[in-house]
Amino acid sequence: MAEIAAGGKSGKVVIRNIGLLLSGDIDKPILDADTIVVNDGLIVAIGKEKDCDLEGAVTVIDAKKTCVAPGLIDSHVHPVFGDWTPRQGQLGWIDSTMHGGVTTMISAGEVHLPGRPKDIVGLKALAITAQRAFDNFRPGGVKVLAGAPVIEKGMVESDFKELAEAGVGLLGEVGLGSVKAGYEAKEMVAWARKYGIQSTIHTGGPSIPGSGLIDKDVVLEADADVIGHINGGHTSLPEAHVCELCEKSSRAIEIVHNGNEKVAIAAAKAALELKCPHRVILGTDGPAGSGVQPLGILRMVAMLSSIANIPAELVFCFATGNTAKIRKLNCGLVEVGRAADFVFMDRAQHSPAPGLLESVQLGDIPGVGMVMIDGIVRCGRSRNTPPATEIPVVVSGAH
Repeated sequence: MAEIAAGGKSGKVVIRNIGLLLSGDIDKPILDADTIVVNDGLIVAIGKEKDCDLEGAVTVIDAKKTCVAPGLIDSHVHPVFGDWTPRQGQLGWIDSTMHGGVTTMISAGEVHLPGRPKDIVGLKALAITAQRAFDNFRPGGVKVLAGAPVIEKGMVESDFKELAEAGVGLLGEVGLGSVKAGYEAKEMVAWARKYGIQSTIHTGGPSIPGSGLIDKDVVLEADADVIGHINGGHTSLPEAHVCELCEKSSRAIEIVHNGNEKVAIAAAKAALELKCPHRVILGTDGPAGSGVQPLGILRMVAMLSSIANIPAELVFCFATGNTAKIRKLNCGLVEVGRAADFVFMDRAQHSPAPGLLESVQLGDIPGVGMVMIDGIVRCGRSRNTPPATEIPVVVSGAH
C-alpha cells in the first residue's frame, strides 16, 4: 500500500510507441514524439524512436499507441498521517488517488487531525512533523508535499523564519485559523514569502468549524500566492466576485472538485478571456465532508473540457505543467531533466469518441492503463477508472 521514499532507482527506462504525448506546457501542449528515455527517475531524451538511444534499457514499455501525459498534480489536499484520513475514517486514499493518475499532491493544511494544535508551538511542531513524515513515506509512490501550518494570531516573523529553516515550504489555507482579516493575513503572507514559503488563501464560505467567510476584498488584500478554491470549498463567492478576483489579482487561480461547479466553469472561462490560462491550477480539496475523490482531477479535466468547451489538451496543462511552474516542482512537464512521472491513458472502452482527447471533450473520464513515478511503474490498469481501450505493456524488465 505504501512506498518508502528512499526506494531503488529506476535505471534506464524506454517508453516507446506513444500515440499521443501531452507535454503539460500550455504554450505547446502536444509534442511530436513517440519515445521517452528515462535514467534513474529523470527524463533524458524525448523524440522519435529512430533518433533515441535505446541500448541498455532495464525496462522497456510499449505504450501501445496510447496517450502519455505528465502525472497529474492535485494542488489542494488535506492529508493527516500516512495513507489514512480521519475525516472519512478511510485508509488507502492516497494510493487510490494514484490509480486516478495523480503522482503529486500538495497539502493546504493538515486541518483534519483530531485535536489539531492551534497554539504557535504546537502548530509549528505539527507542520514540521508532517513535512518530515511525508518526505520519508510515500503511499503508492505518490509525492505528498505536506507540512502546511494554519497561521494563527500572535505569530511573528521569526516563526516563519524558523519554519522555513526546518524545511517547511507551504502555508495551510489562510482563514482556517484565527487570522481572517486582510491586513493581518497580508503581513504574515509577506513574512512567509520572504523566507520562501508559498501561501494559499481560503476563498468563499466556511468549510469546517472555526473557519469563516473569506471574501474578495480579504483575498485581494492578503495577496497570497494561490487563490485557494476560487470556486468555493464548498460555498462560492458570487460569480461576479470570482471573475473580479481573476481580473484584479495576478495570483494562481485554483479550481477544485469540492466546490461550486458552475463557478468553476466561470472562473476557467474568465482566465481564458483575460488571456491568463497559465494561472489556472486544479485540486480536489479532499478529503473533505463530501468524501475522497480518487478520480477528482480527471473529473475536473473532463468537466472543464466538455462544459466550459476548453480543448482537453489545455485542461490537462491546468492539472500538470501550470501547477508545476507555479509550485516550482520538478515534475508536471515532459522535458529533459524533469522527473519521470507519467500517466498512460486511453479513451474508455466503448466511448463514442474516436480518441482520448475527443472523449474527454465529450465529458468522458479516460481510462488509466499505467502510472509511473520516478521512472518506476506504480500500477498497471487502474482499479478505479473505466477500463482503457488499450493499455501499455512492459515488454522487458519489471519493478
